[in-house]
Amino acid sequence: MTGLGTIVNVVAILAGAGLGVVLGHRLPDRTRTTVTEALGIVTLVIGALNVVAILDQPFKDAVGKEWPLLVVLGALVIGGIVGSLARLEERLEDLGGWLQSRLVRGEGAHGRFVEGFVTSSLLFCIGPLAILGALSDGLGQGREQLMLKSALDFFASVAFASTLGWGVAASALTVGVYQGVMTLAGVALGSVMPDALISAITATGGMLLLGVGLRMLEIRRMRVADLLPALVVAPLITELVSRLR
Repeated sequence: MTGLGTIVNVVAILAGAGLGVVLGHRLPDRTRTTVTEALGIVTLVIGALNVVAILDQPFKDAVGKEWPLLVVLGALVIGGIVGSLARLEERLEDLGGWLQSRLVRGEGAHGRFVEGFVTSSLLFCIGPLAILGALSDGLGQGREQLMLKSALDFFASVAFASTLGWGVAASALTVGVYQGVMTLAGVALGSVMPDALISAITATGGMLLLGVGLRMLEIRRMRVADLLPALVVAPLITELVSRLR
């Protein structure tokens, strides 16, 4: 069922927020760290499985058997240059700060609710997994990434709601709308996109997921958002190489 990943994600946020409100401040930091590390390892595994798409036969047929890895590398380099020049990660962080400065007013229950809503919406929507997972679901490539994101968002919701309250649960609406639009975009692209281009996006997305995993494990804080343009560049390079052969 297309869109099920986003539905599960929304339910996970609601459940996590409810549990967080009940638990309050009783969730130890050590527990949150351990769970995040475990999910970081799983993220690396899923990323590696997606990278294997460079071995897909349609991809090889389109660009030549020696070219798939070079196509992904080229996409990451070009996409990284574009993203870093555009300062995507910095702009996303600035957007979050701007929204908080505009929307969070005063103290007390109202201010705390709005802060919880804004902070959680930014965390759950601004990130590679929200884009990659929803597109993958819409393209019919599986919903593993959204299931992973649902697990991450569940524990993050527990942690945030324990201090910010029910505003965290309200962010499920933002996630539903945002990821729903991305899933529909994937469905539209999937109806016209050749298998070779899908493989290029999948393999490149796998590389980005590896970066997410490294960040979660605090091995290397990669600026993954700056690499997001690679998801657009990869199919363009694939199409160009296939036409020039």
